[in-house]
Amino acid sequence: MEMLFPVVLVIAASIFFDFTNGFHDTANAMATSVATGALKPKVAVLISAVLNLVGAFLSTAVAKTVSDGILNNDSAGLPEISVSMIFAGVVGAIIWNLGTWWLGLPSSSTHALFGGLVGAAIIGAGFDVVNWGGVVSKIILPALLSPFIAAFIALVATFLVYRITKMATVAGSTTAFRRGQTVSASLVSLAHGTNDAQKTMGVITLTLIVAGYQEAGTGPQVWVIVASGLAIALGTYLGGWRIMRTVGKRITDIKAPQGFAAETSSAATILTSSSLGFPLSTTQVTSGAVVGAGLGKRLASVRWPMVGRIATGWVFTMPAAAVVGGLAAWIGGSSTLGLIIVAVVGVAVSLLFFYLARRKPVTSSNVNDDPEDEPAPTPAASAGKAR
Repeated sequence: MEMLFPVVLVIAASIFFDFTNGFHDTANAMATSVATGALKPKVAVLISAVLNLVGAFLSTAVAKTVSDGILNNDSAGLPEISVSMIFAGVVGAIIWNLGTWWLGLPSSSTHALFGGLVGAAIIGAGFDVVNWGGVVSKIILPALLSPFIAAFIALVATFLVYRITKMATVAGSTTAFRRGQTVSASLVSLAHGTNDAQKTMGVITLTLIVAGYQEAGTGPQVWVIVASGLAIALGTYLGGWRIMRTVGKRITDIKAPQGFAAETSSAATILTSSSLGFPLSTTQVTSGAVVGAGLGKRLASVRWPMVGRIATGWVFTMPAAAVVGGLAAWIGGSSTLGLIIVAVVGVAVSLLFFYLARRKPVTSSNVNDDPEDEPAPTPAASAGKAR
């Protein structure tokens, strides 16, 4: 019974994190389609929710990486990971997710989760309990490379679209690309489900293993897959309109051909990483692809100050979540009362961010309004760049 309470807390917090991941990262799949008018906002989030749920059932490779590749739980001679540490890490991720959502900043839910877990594990058990080789090879390197890979693919794809396809340059001829965006955005949603929903599955599985309710080295149970898939789908359906506006409107003035290129590039990158078991950041991939699509069109424009803000958020996500997770582990690691204090503070901070967001709401009705207080965009390419 003593172990059951923290396990229930972790499962509840993980499901809530998955829910925030859904509305935080909805923009990743649907922002460009909504911005170009290819899909109505509410239709877009419905499609994305269904495909996020479907994607959660397609693979468990990423979940196994999370549960078995980041923390050295079963290594001889090392301190053991506790359930309270995992809970503290998830709380750190939730607080960072909600803070960046309130700011409309497309930060990485993936890196928030891993940062929170690593910070909590270090405070609770020391540096040796972290599998630094796994962190570097499966988190940090993909984080550094994936935005540039997606941007390059999207740049080339956009260049080819405007070079080869006359439809892209004739006024009123983007209908085919808008239809194509329905397919490409759906692929990104499916990819998001195969990657992001599995991170929650991995955390819950790790918790059950640590608590002795599941054997080490095994994958997520069916009920864990179902619960994680439903949570991220529900969060997706409610719509992350604040971040959707940022990705769709505040990085570049994206057109249907560019949106199609960005979405296709993102889907290809994420699906490949999911099959390899890399817990990639969907946020970084899609944001990088949008920048690449902006650069690939002649005389298109990219708002570099906004890109700089997003990149700064990427840099600080893991360290900031690690600090919060570590602080939560320090408070809650010694007693049940400490866990309750962490839970109460986490709920209070979450409610505060929801309250602040309601003061200046972004909804499906105003998500495509022109950006306010943004610096004038700068040309992404000189006149000599190819169309």
